[in-house]
Amino acid sequence: MPVLPEVKKHYGRLKLLIGGEWVESRSPKVQQTTNPATGEVIAEFPEATPEEARAAVEAAARAFEGWKDVCLRDRARLLFDLRAKLEERFDELTRILVQDHGRTIGEAEGSVRRVIENVESACSAAYGLVKMNEHLDQLATGIDQWLVWEPLGPFLIVTPGNIPMHAWSSFVPYALAAGCTVVVSPSRQDPVAADAITRAAVEVGFPPGVINLIHGGRHINTHILEQPEIQGVGFIGSTAAGWDLFRLCGRLGKRSSLNGNGKNHVVVMPDADYDQVAQWLLRSCFGMGGQRCLGSDNVVVIGDRYDELKEKFVAAASSLKLGYGLDTSTDLGPMCTRQGKEKVLRWIERALGEGAAMVLDGRSPSVPGYENGYFLGPTILEGGHPDMATAREEAFGPVAVLMRARDLDEALEWINTKTNYGHSACLFTESGRTARRFTREAQVGNIGINVAIPQPYAFFPLGSKKESFLGMAKSRMASMRLFLDEKTVTARWT
Repeated sequence: MPVLPEVKKHYGRLKLLIGGEWVESRSPKVQQTTNPATGEVIAEFPEATPEEARAAVEAAARAFEGWKDVCLRDRARLLFDLRAKLEERFDELTRILVQDHGRTIGEAEGSVRRVIENVESACSAAYGLVKMNEHLDQLATGIDQWLVWEPLGPFLIVTPGNIPMHAWSSFVPYALAAGCTVVVSPSRQDPVAADAITRAAVEVGFPPGVINLIHGGRHINTHILEQPEIQGVGFIGSTAAGWDLFRLCGRLGKRSSLNGNGKNHVVVMPDADYDQVAQWLLRSCFGMGGQRCLGSDNVVVIGDRYDELKEKFVAAASSLKLGYGLDTSTDLGPMCTRQGKEKVLRWIERALGEGAAMVLDGRSPSVPGYENGYFLGPTILEGGHPDMATAREEAFGPVAVLMRARDLDEALEWINTKTNYGHSACLFTESGRTARRFTREAQVGNIGINVAIPQPYAFFPLGSKKESFLGMAKSRMASMRLFLDEKTVTARWT
């Protein structure tokens, strides 16, 4: 099978986008980002100075004064143009995403398609403002009253390393549709992907300062959020970082949409099609190297067909081909970073120390030609128990832990009481009655019935619960409530 060409071998030193200008940072702190499949450096990027972050905030604030008054149809036209630009750059963006993150080309194509769907949804949200505004004529004699939604101002948008483009699109297009401006602070794990999608957006012709890009990290994010012009933050990342931002927003009186970690479960009923389930589990547990917010590593098996499922799952997982994601025959790419790989290895060792047993060991895979890559093969453990620490904390790697549950009651108890997270849970069954009960009783925000990844479409929010979400509005379409505020008008003309 062919290996697709890289867009570039090296992307140079990345710049900051401030007020419509790509500028070299004056920071002496410069980091490197690598291709996860080869370990080779593909770009350098600066850690922006507080002064540069402040300049980006000022640019966003200046731009907001004009952008909020741009008429709705012109804002929508630019969003439609952004959609067209992303389609035009689709192939390039997918290959950059593979090179910077490590996923397969098929997974990258799916991610960029989700980005485009979010832009489409934001176009819908812009025109949907007409339904949010309300008017009541003759409330009292000679008195009319109406409700309008107004954009708040500049927002900080923080994107994670696992979905750098998809997370960008979960907030930025909606902020622009609402009439807000943004300062984007991407993860240091894959800054080339963030740079690429920002450059595509800039080419569309948004006014200078509407979109700004700053590389930095947590301390720069804190500095930006503390600036008085910044109205709030949209964030996808770890729950620990989310709590820090949540507390800061509480102290500052600012808005937030903070999407954190998960610990997701797949429950397999005895009436399920086990041949199909084994294939679904590949995507659920190992897709994107296990680095998915809605992926699962707890596989809960109910009934007396445990050994049958284990055999089919191991056989399917053993057939996966590891390699560079630009090789179109690759099934499983590397971890995004060396640190991420080492963290998963420690998680596996911890699980074994807690009593889990190794079924399929992917800790030391052989990937000819990519010996310096951050590869982990699919790993399957068994003997998991919900009271194990590793049963309550996500592996965030290509790992599955098989667990036996007595019945659906016990599986639901584990989902609802044994973890503080509430991203997703999936059920594989042929019973509509069982599926309906699971849907109603599982205390998570995203339910899957006979699907591997319960990914909501763009016009639905990521409905996460418990410590998987903090804040006042979910992401995607629901983020319009993050970026807008109500104003009522009462008028008398008599």
